[in-house]
Amino acid sequence: MPTAARLTAAMCLAVLAGILSKMIIPLMPENTQFGYFIPINVALGLLAGWTVMGPRASRGITAGINNGLTGVFILMLWGLATHSVREMLKKALLRRYDGMGEALIASISIAAEYFMVIATLPIAITVIVGGALSGVITNLVNRRYL
Repeated sequence: MPTAARLTAAMCLAVLAGILSKMIIPLMPENTQFGYFIPINVALGLLAGWTVMGPRASRGITAGINNGLTGVFILMLWGLATHSVREMLKKALLRRYDGMGEALIASISIAAEYFMVIATLPIAITVIVGGALSGVITNLVNRRYL
């Protein structure tokens, strides 16, 4: 059921996903083709906010911070999974893998490589502060419009 908390959480994580995407782009190699990188991440932010953070909105600042950190962790996890599987599928269509098992293992390897690229202090600070703020804002909206 749509609620103000779900909408707020979805919008907060979508904005945070857009900001993080803009911060990640310069970290990647120069020849990287980004294509739908930002729209995919924003859509994942909307989905994570709506399904993970929105329903868990409750009272209290501590609960809000925990909810926000959980939501942004899920956003990062889904983003890594989505983009690594997407890259694996591109390589699979070029017949770079001998079988499905090798392709699945390669997607995990690609996700680990992406994680090592984005594991920087500015990204970590943005994730933590943005997640905490998103959770607190979601809880405030939930309290106001409950």
